Amino acid sequence: MNRVLLTGRLTRDPEMRALASGKHVTAFSVATNEYVGKGREKAEYHAVITWERLADICAQYLGRGSMVAIEGRLQTRQWDDEAGKRHWKTEVVAVSVEMLSGRRKKDYAADALAAQADAMGLEPADVDDDGTAAAILAAGDPEADEMEVAAVA
Repeated sequence: MNRVLLTGRLTRDPEMRALASGKHVTAFSVATNEYVGKGREKAEYHAVITWERLADICAQYLGRGSMVAIEGRLQTRQWDDEAGKRHWKTEVVAVSVEMLSGRRKKDYAADALAAQADAMGLEPADVDDDGTAAAILAAGDPEADEMEVAAVA
């Protein structure tokens, strides 16, 4: 039986690409820890790929540091490079990915700020990658147009 169960954190943001056939594939890596005794841990890194709808979901909702539980199977691919050297890569083909860490803190901050801006009659202007969100007053008051409401995640 070829079955893999992993629980760990993403080491980088997922990379999604579309194949010529139109199928989507997302690749990322997951770090797991093995306890080797005397309070020491050994990190192990696993290449993971997802296909189709699961690939879309992983690319949209997962990011570096996200805790996930993965179920899938091991697959080994081989190919020859331009120099004729043979390469092998073993990866986990995930059939199920469970998000254990929930949404990222900056996502909550951005949603909360957007709801607050909407309730106050403000119009969301920006949500930066670092989690800083800004909203600028949409009313006609010239002084209010200069005012920014900011929240830092």
